[in-house]
Amino acid sequence: MIQGTMSNVGKSLLVAGLCRIFKQDGYNCAPFKSQNMALNSYVTKDRLEIGRAQAMQAQAAKINPDVSMNPILLKPTSDNGSQIILKGKIFGSMTASEYYKNKLNFIPHIMECYNNLCNKYDIVIIEGAGSPAELNLKKDDIVNMGMAKLAKSPVLLVGDIDRGGIFAQLIGTVNLLDKGERNYIKGLIVNKFRGNKSIFKSGIDILENKTNKPVFGVIPYIHCDIDDEDSLTERLKTKKNAGIINIAVIRLPRISNFTDFNAFEFVDEINLTYIDSPKDIFDYDMLIIPGTKNTIGDLLWLREKGFESKIKQFGESGKIVFGICGGFQMLGETINDADGCEYNGKVNGIGLLPIKTIFKKSKITKNVKGKFTNVKGILKNLNGVNFEGYEIHNGISSTINYDNICEILDDNNDAKNTCNGANADNIYGTYIHGIFDCKEVTKTIITAIAEQKGINSVNINVLDIKDYKEKQFDILADTIRNNIDMNMIYKILELSKEGI
Repeated sequence: MIQGTMSNVGKSLLVAGLCRIFKQDGYNCAPFKSQNMALNSYVTKDRLEIGRAQAMQAQAAKINPDVSMNPILLKPTSDNGSQIILKGKIFGSMTASEYYKNKLNFIPHIMECYNNLCNKYDIVIIEGAGSPAELNLKKDDIVNMGMAKLAKSPVLLVGDIDRGGIFAQLIGTVNLLDKGERNYIKGLIVNKFRGNKSIFKSGIDILENKTNKPVFGVIPYIHCDIDDEDSLTERLKTKKNAGIINIAVIRLPRISNFTDFNAFEFVDEINLTYIDSPKDIFDYDMLIIPGTKNTIGDLLWLREKGFESKIKQFGESGKIVFGICGGFQMLGETINDADGCEYNGKVNGIGLLPIKTIFKKSKITKNVKGKFTNVKGILKNLNGVNFEGYEIHNGISSTINYDNICEILDDNNDAKNTCNGANADNIYGTYIHGIFDCKEVTKTIITAIAEQKGINSVNINVLDIKDYKEKQFDILADTIRNNIDMNMIYKILELSKEGI
């Protein structure tokens, strides 16, 4: 088990790197996190929802993401409440206090999922959350030492030296645990080190003497491009390349699945910016309204911030407006939430796409593949281009005299004419997340924008996202392997068979 002294110490990436190392060494390995909180989620092949970090770790291990890897996913719907996804399906919504009162009831589900993985894989790497030394939360813990005890798992404790206070982090955390919990910790890891490691030799001695725990490694700050759950907010910062094309994503208050737009970051000619004000909206060549955990709430926020009229003017100027999932719904005529999923009423959409949406309590989750068809306007060259991705949304949209632009193919490659994409002039929308990860889709969009601006697009290079990710996983694994004592890790794995 990998635990951390706090959030954002790099637990998710360390788990991913170890998954790849174990795979390279010939072991079948799987990640596990009993409880995750995130708005970025992933849909498995059997249409179940898990945290995106566990899906990323499964990809590092070269296995298919499985719902057993993340039995509880909390998706915040407000500052004090979350939708609870249990074993991939909606369980209900609770306030924070309600959840803490009831979370021990989820232990049988957690252990069922954990044991499923243990029966299937050689090694299971458990990821903790936050810190195991939150004294007010320890009593009913199911994700840190509580999970270590349930699994009888040895623990490596990770601290982040880049943020400072590494001695207080690691020594303080160990000392705040009771004796039995300290026995679970078999070693320490210093993460995100910058500079010459030889100058930290005395620091290692101090850590080992003060905690009576060996330091398994000092891992440098790893420059690889992989999203871990804690670092996803870094994606919401402007990426300044030597760009000639400017794309803006509206930073909605409850933005979700913003990994949808990573593909644009890898193109040198593109500047990708996340904006929360319409002030300079006309400086951009394409405007994206992303997915959200609360479509109606964020639509009302758009209006309060003055975005709505600016979005309409942006579209009228001939530039591309593209909505993904919740953004797609917002661009339509109306959203009706008669069942009270979010709002308990009907609101008008922005009115740029000829669709109407009705929310249902049941959630649509599925992986899809297909091709663009009936596309008009600036992106007409998307016609015939193949795509794949996934849908995860409440709400069913119906058309108002238009052709569906995203033709989905089922397992028999038969077309299914469902309303999952629409187009009106240069306004586009779809329910499909990950659609820009398809190289030809992104290339076609960039080429269209370049031509609109009178720019030669021949030399614009778009990466193959899958190949790129594989290389990043190998960089991650190589760096960890070269800076951690893998012999010690294999030793504690062997000893764990005999009990903690």
